[in-house]
Order: sequence, then C-alpha cells, then structure tokens
Amino acid sequence: MATAAELLGPDGPLARNLPAYEARPAQLEMTRAVESALSTDRVLICEAGTGTGKSLAYLVPALLSGKKVVVSTATRALEEQIFWKDLPLIERALGVPVRAALMKGISNYVCRRRLADFRSSENSLRPQYARSLAMLDDWLVETDTGDLAELAGVREDDPLRREISSSSETRVGAGCAYFDECYVTRMRREAESAQLVVVNHHLFFADLALRGPHPARVIPDYDAVIFDEAHQLEDIATDFFGMRVSRARVERLLGDAERGMTAAGASDPLFSPGANSPTLQNARLAAEGLWAELRRQSREERFTLPRDAWVGALQDRYHALDNALEALGAAASTASGRVTIGANPRGRAAVAALEALRMVEARVEVIREELAAIVSGAPGRITWFEMGGHGAVLSSTPVDLSYVFRARIFETVPSVVLTSATLSIAPSTSDPTASPFSFFRSRMGLRGEAVPVTELVLESPFDFARNALLYTPKDLPAPGSDAFAEMAGHRIAELIAITRGGCFVLTTSLRSMAALHAHLARSLPGQRIFVQGAAPKAALIAAFRAAGDAVLVATMSFWEGVDVPGRALRLVVLEKIPFLVPTDPVVQARSQELERSGENPFMRLHVPAAAITLKQGFGRLIRTRDDAGIVALLDPRIHQKGYGPRLLAALPPARRTTDLAEVRDFWANVPALTRGSH
Repeated sequence: MATAAELLGPDGPLARNLPAYEARPAQLEMTRAVESALSTDRVLICEAGTGTGKSLAYLVPALLSGKKVVVSTATRALEEQIFWKDLPLIERALGVPVRAALMKGISNYVCRRRLADFRSSENSLRPQYARSLAMLDDWLVETDTGDLAELAGVREDDPLRREISSSSETRVGAGCAYFDECYVTRMRREAESAQLVVVNHHLFFADLALRGPHPARVIPDYDAVIFDEAHQLEDIATDFFGMRVSRARVERLLGDAERGMTAAGASDPLFSPGANSPTLQNARLAAEGLWAELRRQSREERFTLPRDAWVGALQDRYHALDNALEALGAAASTASGRVTIGANPRGRAAVAALEALRMVEARVEVIREELAAIVSGAPGRITWFEMGGHGAVLSSTPVDLSYVFRARIFETVPSVVLTSATLSIAPSTSDPTASPFSFFRSRMGLRGEAVPVTELVLESPFDFARNALLYTPKDLPAPGSDAFAEMAGHRIAELIAITRGGCFVLTTSLRSMAALHAHLARSLPGQRIFVQGAAPKAALIAAFRAAGDAVLVATMSFWEGVDVPGRALRLVVLEKIPFLVPTDPVVQARSQELERSGENPFMRLHVPAAAITLKQGFGRLIRTRDDAGIVALLDPRIHQKGYGPRLLAALPPARRTTDLAEVRDFWANVPALTRGSH
C-alpha cells in the first residue's frame, strides 16, 4: 500500500487527477510526521506556515491509518471546508469512498420536541415569529440534516432559533417521543459508523467535559485526535471545564418551564398555571435581583468575585434565587405528575409535555448545584462576573488547565496531532536553547519527557522577503499617551494613501477601534470605510473583498480566521502589541499562579501570548504565492523594550523598515504581475 506522502507526492494520484495540484515539500514532510505519530502512538506538535497545505497533510494519513480519528478545528468555516471541500477532493482523486461525518454542537439543530412545544404555545402566535415560522416550515420539508446553518433566510439572531434549537439541557435522549426522527440522533448515528469525524473545538471539549466521572459522551469513542488551529485550545477549553450561569440560560429554563406547565395544564383542567404562575414570576424576579446586585459590585464590565464577596445583600440575592428555583423544580414535578398519558387524546404531545417538565426539574437541580459551587469557591479556581454584549454571566473556571489536557487527552488518547500556523515563538535570551514550543507545551501540560512528543516547524513556502514589508515606526508616542490615537490615525491615513486602500486596521480594544474609525472617517472623506459591528462579520468581509479598495477597522475577532486573498487586502495595520488584558480575571489569576511558582508572568505568559497573536495578525496579509503588501505595527515599544526583539523574531521574514519613505518605495516597486494578479 502506498504511503500518505506517496499519494500526495508529485507522482501520486492527486497530482495526476487534479490539474492545479502542486506537490509541496513542507506538506510532504508534515504528512510523514502525522503518519508516524498515528502509527507509533505519539504526540506531534507541528507549526505549518500559511500555504503549507496542512489539511491534506493530516487528512490523508488519518484516512489511511485505519483508526477512528477525530479532526477538531476552531472555526465553523474550517470545519465545513474540510468536510465539504477537502474530503470530497481526496475521495475523487483517490477513487475510494471516504467514511466521514460532520458533527456540530447540538444547538445548531432543530429540536422537533421543542418545536412542537413552541407551536402549541401562545408565544408562537406573536407577529414577530410569523415570517420565520413560514420559512422554517418550507425548509423542514427539504432538509435532511436539520442544521440551522442551512436556513439562510432566518437571521442568526432571530428569536425563533432560541425557541426551537436543541441543547444539552433540553435533550431527553432515547425516551423522547421524537427520538427516531431527531436530527441530532441521526448525526450521532452517522458519526458512529464513520472512520473520520470532523468537529470543532467547542464540541470536542463539551464532549470531554461530559466524559469526566459520568458515563456520557457526544462524540463516538476514538483512537486519535488531530487539532487544527491548536493555538486556541486553552481559551476554548476554559469555557467547558468551568461553570457558567447566565441570564440567558435562566431565561431559557423559565421559558421552557412556562411552556411545559401550560401544555400540562391544557391536558389536565386541574392544573393550568401558564405565564401568570407566581412560581415563574418569583424566579424571574429573583434572577434579575441577583444580576442587579452583582452589577453593583464593580463598575468594570468583567471583574473577579472573591469568596468573601458573597455576604450581605449579594448573599441574600443568591439565596432568594436558589429558593425560587427550588420552588420551580417542585412545581414542575407536581405538573408532570398530573399529566395522564394513557387517557390523553393528544397522545405524543402529552408525552412531550411530560418529558419537558422532567427536563425542567433536572435542569433546575443542575443550575442550583452550579450556583452553589460558584458561590462556595474552591482552591485553584477563579470566579468572575461579566455584563456586556452577551448579557449577564457568572462564571467559575480552573486557573490552570494543563493538568486537564495532560490527564484527559495526552495520557488517554493514543495519538494526538496539534497543528497551527502559529504555535512557536523565539526562545527568550535567558534560555536560547529552549524549544520554540516551550510556551505552548507548558500551557498544554506537555513539559518533561513522560509523554513522547515530536516537534516540527515548517516554514511557509511564500516569499515574504520579496512580497512583504514590515513597517515599525519609531517616531510615534507611547500607546498610553494622550497623543497616540491622533498620531496613529494620521499615520494610518498616510499608509492608506500609499496603497490606495485595501487595508485592515486591527486594534486591541473597542475604544481604540471607535477612535481610529472616527479619525479616518474625518481625514479620508472619499474613502469607503467599514467598521466592525456595522454588519455581521461574514457580510463585512464579503463587502470589503468586493470593494477592492476599502478600509475595515476591527478589533480582536478579526486578527485571525479571516481570509482575504488577492489585491483587496494589501495593507494590514496593527495598532498596538496585542498583550493580554491585565485586568481580565482569568489573566490575573494565571499571572498570580505563575508568581507563586517563582516565575515572571509577563515574560512567561504575556509576551509569548502576544507573539502568537502578532503572528496571527501578520498572517492576514499573505494568503497566496502572488499576494503582496505591507504590515505596519505602530507600537514603538517594539524598539524600546527588551522583549521587542523576541516579538519581531516570531514574525515572518519580511523586509523591515522604520522609514515611511521606504514604505512608499517598496509599494512603488512591488512587481506589477504580483500586485495585479488578482
């Protein structure tokens, strides 16, 4: 049997069957490393620069391995690219069937039971749902998957989606009256029979958290896992090994309880509390009281809650909500006891009402338990509250997740591949012989020799020295000064004038984004300027790409995962070094943990994290061999501080300058073929 590298090589079937296919040395080296890791039960850490072709480099060995392999990505876009583009390409080129399944989080799917409950409620008669329900009805006749991503005519923030989507808290399982027709059930059956299962990191860690001490799982058991975009693992895992009680979660519970009780009352005239139930009203008031009291604890939108904060009025508000939830659970239990299935002419609707009420009772207990654990606190955990765009959220999470990664993944799963374009950083001057992956390994719990690890760094095949220029001016004020925003805005306008648009301006905060957007709008009146938040992210990117000479001002969510190849993006401005927010509760806790261990948190955490994010920001510019352009980092600390050389060393080998005149010369001399090829 041919090896994966032979299949991907210059004489393999992909080269023979795909006219535009090009065998790449770095891709073949990665392919051999992945094949070895899968066959010898090792961990592989592989940084593969942009243009390596890493998806094929791990998919082909995974398919040839004969093992059950999970491929986990950070974004829905990459997940769908792998399943709908890369795997069919491999299948066509090799001429063999590929047994693969795509799994998304269950909130992406219509829940038939919740849909039936919603239709039977008075809420469904509101005019705001009429158009969306009609489109949903038409779509349900056609869909095989029930994946709400296919429902293009209904906005992502449409309230109907919240009413009818599945969730871990509302899923009944085999006892559900709609189990055999369930879209989630169908998805899981397909995954069970597949050899390769494509998921995202959120679903992977949701599954891993379930596997804990409980015999539950979402993803089928597997022999190996490949993490693409592995630099995001720690941030995403933080959500799933913590506890989160949010206003939205409580409201969903109360909404489902209201519908369930109404349905139970409709089937039994002795019980009909409906929306006016004192139990429901008390729970709503108690929840709002807790959120309001938490908000009074600090003026910050996100702040730490120490254990001794839970006294006085805050403690009283917590107890009031706990008592109200306990009463709600009792009411749901009483209501479920009054649903008579056998004599009920509504049949399956009555079964669904009973299931919904039992789920409400169970969900009440879970929320009460999590609230109690959050309030009690525990060593090694951090508790915080945030009130912002996502509403009120009370959270608690472990400070250090490295032991979770080590025990639950690397010491449990036989073969693990971790890859991304940004995993390595230059070693510090105090330890120049250290692994370029030392920061990533420490966060993953892969220090020492106990777990066998292979490391591989593959440079991008793109010619950065020819096609890219890094501009780092020395003449701007420090980012903390009052003059920085004004002078940075003026310099950005000068850069945009050089390239005639085609610019991303990437900031580190919403405040900076707003200030720079306002400055550019004043100083460039004829320039088309987009700003994050004015439209959905995908719509902004599409409009920017179509315009060809626009400017887009955005913050951290655009530093990675955004792909605009070609001339439409030829200038990337990075406002500041993207350090972690020092006041963030999780960052504070991790910094304090490092201090207690005798380490310098700035050099051990903040600088390495900034280096990886800088690489991501730079990576927006060059997406193909023919792309050319300029990256400007306007933060003078890159020249003034001792950590500057380490950050610069992490970036691709583009030409570098501090002189704006050299920027003009570079752009004037970019080869016309390269600059106009798209």
